[in-house]
Amino acid sequence: MSSTIVVPAGFSYALASLLSTVGVLLWQSSIVGKARKPAGVLYPRMYAEKAEQEANKDALIYNCKQRAHQNTLEVMPVIVITTLITSLEHPLVAASGCGLWVLGRIGYTIGYASGDPKQRSKGGVIGYFGMLSLLLGSGKVVFDLIMAGI
Repeated sequence: MSSTIVVPAGFSYALASLLSTVGVLLWQSSIVGKARKPAGVLYPRMYAEKAEQEANKDALIYNCKQRAHQNTLEVMPVIVITTLITSLEHPLVAASGCGLWVLGRIGYTIGYASGDPKQRSKGGVIGYFGMLSLLLGSGKVVFDLIMAGI
């Protein structure tokens, strides 16, 4: 038995935007890895202790980079699920929302990696606009499907 899946025109753009999240995660992982040794944080520890970070600026920067990466991982399920749901009816909205979130994540990470956690805010705000569009878009798609009896 075979099945056919029909996807809307432009669905590939939504998939491309999702694929770009992999690039962000790999980039974040590499900057965390490069910061680990100068910070003196040995495996399997994820973070430098408060005393270490107060004594060593590299430890503070490492913690900031690690936190940016960890926060991205925490939010990824929301981004993936809402992008896929939104793309069922509005693939360009999904691609744009996810792409905006990715751009925001880059700014968020660069700001956080400066060692001043407050610098993450600008990128964070940009990313939240992308996430909001995905939340609203996926809510609309689910509502439309429920109303259609699907």
